[in-house]
Amino acid sequence: MPEKRVNFLPGQFLEVIFDLQNKDLNKYLSFSSSPFKEYIEFTKRLSSSLFSEKLKGLQVNDEVLLKAALGSCVFKEEYKKIAFLVGGIGITPVISILDYIAEKGLKTDASLFYSNRTDEDIAFRKELDLLQSQNNNIKVFYLVTECQPRDKKCFFGRIDKDFLTSQAQDYKERVFFIFGPPKMVEAMQGICLDIGCKKENIKTENFIGY
Repeated sequence: MPEKRVNFLPGQFLEVIFDLQNKDLNKYLSFSSSPFKEYIEFTKRLSSSLFSEKLKGLQVNDEVLLKAALGSCVFKEEYKKIAFLVGGIGITPVISILDYIAEKGLKTDASLFYSNRTDEDIAFRKELDLLQSQNNNIKVFYLVTECQPRDKKCFFGRIDKDFLTSQAQDYKERVFFIFGPPKMVEAMQGICLDIGCKKENIKTENFIGY
């Protein structure tokens, strides 16, 4: 729990700073908790990087410098229909937004299109399944790209124009949030523009260095 309460908007991120002189030890990570929580949560898929090793080595009561809140790709309650196009760990800000919607009891219509290589790679699966089971306005579409999913609830293939327009026929009424690696963000943004979404209704955030 931080020394002082961190106020942030759903969709924002923070910077975790281990060493002001070494950029490899500092990373931007999205909040994966609702702003209503008494604690903050962020999520990182651990690797062999120096930053991951520092995270793994943390002990209770260790101190870490955080810079927050950052980012303007945020959910606003005035958005009545939204959609998320995300891949991999790009799901983290989506969890924050959906938790916020659920905890505040908003009637926001939200469709999540979540792409992973395999169904085993799907992060926050239990949380997402619970959210949509408790809220009829939240729909989750899991897509798997590298092999036929073992889970029959998952779709095989990539997020493309045909899949998007068939599953969200009211796409022109939605605000789209796109989170993920730069190449995926660029591709998803192109799809949205190709199907006629307004540019101002496309909100993007690139995840770099994962």
